[in-house]
Amino acid sequence: MSKTINQTAERVPERYAYVRVSCDSQNTDRQLIALEPYDIPPANLFVEKQSGKDFKRPKYKRMVRRMKPGAILYLQSIDRLGRNYNEIINEWRYLTRDKGVDIKVLNMPLLDTTYYKDLLGTFIADLVLQVMSLFAQMEREHMLQRQAEGIAAAKAKGVAFGRKPATLPDNFEEIVRKWRNKELSGKEAAELCGFTVRTLYTLTKEWRKNSEPF
Repeated sequence: MSKTINQTAERVPERYAYVRVSCDSQNTDRQLIALEPYDIPPANLFVEKQSGKDFKRPKYKRMVRRMKPGAILYLQSIDRLGRNYNEIINEWRYLTRDKGVDIKVLNMPLLDTTYYKDLLGTFIADLVLQVMSLFAQMEREHMLQRQAEGIAAAKAKGVAFGRKPATLPDNFEEIVRKWRNKELSGKEAAELCGFTVRTLYTLTKEWRKNSEPF
């Protein structure tokens, strides 16, 4: 009896979940709430804040290395896997065929390789995967287009983008002179200017190009 129980326990598939948003300002709560009923072990829950344009993501790659044949990967939606049509299709096939991993996409029940094992089911799932992957890429392209249009409109209104240029202190020349004469270290000179050492070197080089030799 004990042997039968142990064999049953060994057949329980290991569960993994992947949660992704594109940047730090975005919230993962919606995905995490959707995954709660599936009791994913905390060590198998991988949360990443990185673009879905490709699969060069450290946590995702670590998760894939850990998954063994028979494991189940849970995704809240297919666009959490990625947003590039060809790469999503290739990655799906790699996981399900080469790695032997099953995938469940929670908001699209047809994308569930634990259920649709027959030929017709696989054919339908492949069609749905292609359509949803196409939508994921199209949404990313639309998002980038809207972003570019928004930046262009803001620039047309005079909104400045990027880091604010550093302002040289009034005694910058004196500080640089002391630094060159080794009366100050680079770190001390940078601190007096309110810069990092790297910024000090960069601004000094630019300043010398535009100033009279001293």
